Amino acid sequence: MELSPESTQPIVNRLKRARGQLDGILRMLDEGRDCEDIVTQLAAVSKAIDRAGFSLVATGLKQCMLDPDNHLDTAKMEKLFLSLA
Repeated sequence: MELSPESTQPIVNRLKRARGQLDGILRMLDEGRDCEDIVTQLAAVSKAIDRAGFSLVATGLKQCMLDPDNHLDTAKMEKLFLSLA
């Protein structure tokens, strides 16, 4: 299933922010910053990426439900959803 660029733009934005956070973590490591601060940032990046994945699956589900010609493969969607868990 292909998603429209309009529907995926918020997901792209979230991933770009996560990429920025990840770059920040790499700088923190290079600078020898405190472990606790680095782990906190890693957790934030991980959560942002997880949310992007769930948003992508939810966007796909919405699109499938709104398109009467699209036959929703529930097993495939479930597999995608569970792969994020």
